Amino acid sequence: MSSCLTESYLSGWGRWPVVKSRTEQPHEIASLGRIVDESKGRTILPRGEGRSYGDAALNPGGCTLLTSNLNRVLAFDDQNGILRCESGLTFQKINELFIPKGWFPMVTPGTQFVTIGGAVAFDVHGKNHHVDSSFCRHVSRLTLLTSSGKSLSCSRTENSELFWATVGGMGLTGIITEVEFSLRRIETAYIRSRTFKARNLDDAFELFNQHDSEYPYSVAWIDCLASGDSLGRSIVMFGDHARMSDLTARQKKSPLGIGRKHRFAVPVDLPSGTLNRFTVGLFNTLYYHKHLGREHLSIVDWESYFYPLDFLWDWNRLYGKKGFTQYQFVVPLETSRVAVSQILGLISKKGWGSFLSVLKRLGQQDGWLSFPFPGYTLAIDMPIKDGLWELLDELDKVVMEHGGRVYLAKDIRLKPDAFRKMYPEFGEWIEVKRSIDPENLFSSALSERLELVTHRV
Repeated sequence: MSSCLTESYLSGWGRWPVVKSRTEQPHEIASLGRIVDESKGRTILPRGEGRSYGDAALNPGGCTLLTSNLNRVLAFDDQNGILRCESGLTFQKINELFIPKGWFPMVTPGTQFVTIGGAVAFDVHGKNHHVDSSFCRHVSRLTLLTSSGKSLSCSRTENSELFWATVGGMGLTGIITEVEFSLRRIETAYIRSRTFKARNLDDAFELFNQHDSEYPYSVAWIDCLASGDSLGRSIVMFGDHARMSDLTARQKKSPLGIGRKHRFAVPVDLPSGTLNRFTVGLFNTLYYHKHLGREHLSIVDWESYFYPLDFLWDWNRLYGKKGFTQYQFVVPLETSRVAVSQILGLISKKGWGSFLSVLKRLGQQDGWLSFPFPGYTLAIDMPIKDGLWELLDELDKVVMEHGGRVYLAKDIRLKPDAFRKMYPEFGEWIEVKRSIDPENLFSSALSERLELVTHRV
């Protein structure tokens, strides 16, 4: 009998769907071999902090392996910034430990409540992808426990095919136990921020073209309910790590201090429909117009810049009990303006706007199932309600017409045929998956929905 005896109801960050799964939360890496050995036909899926939005970290009917206790720092090279840690360590803990020492992750996602194992499994990207690519570009080695019970060291030169199948492989090749990766040296814990107010989408793209080469970090908040000449009006933000000379006298007293921000809780689920066209439109208008003038320069703390929503615990409750999804896609540079304009036009026309809509430029990328490629990505939060699936099918058609794809870490309803069109290197990935896990021990709701194993390529 499997050792996973606790039954739990789990969901992704979007809170839909909710599934029942048996769970186990080991306290040491050594116990993982036993769990694999005792699976006895029950599928296994490793899960970190549950911050993927959809069903990629759900394993209905199987065993979900909760890795958050496997969070030790194993080694750190303070000359070169190379960190080796267990996969359950979060970006929050890394920031807490290493910012005061003058180090920061080379790439970080939009929340620090993500484990390093999850960062590898979904090959996360940040505001600097156009310069530094994704997280796994800076991973030198990882250790993977496979379905046979063997622990394998994987890198670009050792078990390289397994390395590339695991990077972005959503936990379906095995259990990532250890990761070795690079941090960047920083002089201060502050960010030199330059913010522009863009009149419309064309203006936003022009700002990216003008300033992306000057700053490692860039992102735009988009008012996705604006229409007409204001379609795609934005607040476009650029940034770089501040130097001592950039700081005020007060900031220089503790240049690498991380501070302690007060976090607020959302005490209840908001009633369904609270975030509607009127309320979102009002928020977007106020947020856009609170930025006075065309350009603004400031020095901001690291947490406010990289993780603006982390101050609010359980902000996903703002969407109510029915939950929400984040639709995120990327389209090539040459078709980006047309594709993003079409998507925004559809969303504005149908009133599905979000107060969390983010546009970023992406750069070069490796990895068979990794999401990014050179182009622009737009992420839009949408509540679960009638008509959503039909709208997302429409958006899929636009994305595919322009040679794009959606981000599997956020997805909850993509169809198998669409997935295969969007991810043409799936064939290389499935060959490795079948060779390393022939009985499909590692499985998820997403892998079943997309028929990753059951159907031919």
